[in-house]
Amino acid sequence: MASSEKITGAMKMISSAKMHRAEGDLRRLLPFRRQIETIIGNLLTADAEFSSPLTEAREVSAIGLVVLGSDDGLCGAYNINIFKELLVRLRGYREKYGDSVKVTVFAVGKKMAKAVAKITDANTSLVTIDGVDSKSTAEDVKRFTREIESRYLAGSLDLVELHYMNFQSVSRQRLRTEQFLPVVPETFNTEGVKALCRPCIFEPDAQTIFVSVLPMFLLAVMQEVFTENRASEQAARIMAMQSANDNAKKLLEQLQLEYNKLRQQSITTELLDIIGGQVRD
Repeated sequence: MASSEKITGAMKMISSAKMHRAEGDLRRLLPFRRQIETIIGNLLTADAEFSSPLTEAREVSAIGLVVLGSDDGLCGAYNINIFKELLVRLRGYREKYGDSVKVTVFAVGKKMAKAVAKITDANTSLVTIDGVDSKSTAEDVKRFTREIESRYLAGSLDLVELHYMNFQSVSRQRLRTEQFLPVVPETFNTEGVKALCRPCIFEPDAQTIFVSVLPMFLLAVMQEVFTENRASEQAARIMAMQSANDNAKKLLEQLQLEYNKLRQQSITTELLDIIGGQVRD
């Protein structure tokens, strides 16, 4: 029992270190994303015309759903909760777009891919990209983002959404689903960036800047989502290890109490036998 407590304690410490590392990555990503949002906010608030194939909405007949989970276990109900919400999301697609809508699930993480593979719906397919998992490097995430973009631009996907755990604290992670493509103006907090926006002279023209910056924004979003997934996974593992440790302590206390009862009962029986023998003599 003591060795089990040491193991869970060590795993908790390892997960805590990984979570803090992911938190640090999130803090470093945030200024980059904010800067891009400020640039796009300047464009949106300026009297300029621009467009991009990544912003063109079309009739939805094929949906891409990027679902992020974990590659490893021992993280409690982390993957189960994501998968349950995924099923709800799939039913919502059928209700909104009809039963014939095709859904491609891009599963990130072995545990999530294994769960999605059990879905038997003929119009729902699973895609996993080699080298892309919950521990992917920045280059892998970039490659994955460009793959999603190319499928959308080729017309094989009409709508792309991200489904992941939003990291808020060690004890709190919230499921979030957000639209990735096409990019809509509501994606940018234009009201929030207006205070930072000043009259600008665009060089080169606004259209060129917009087309160049938009893929950078999508990459920043995807990087942030992958990092949040890592932080949330480790936070869930910390809570799972803490729960396992608490349960082990409770079990140890119960066993110790039972042992003491049996020991006391044995001593009492021996004393009664001794007293009974003395009386007979």
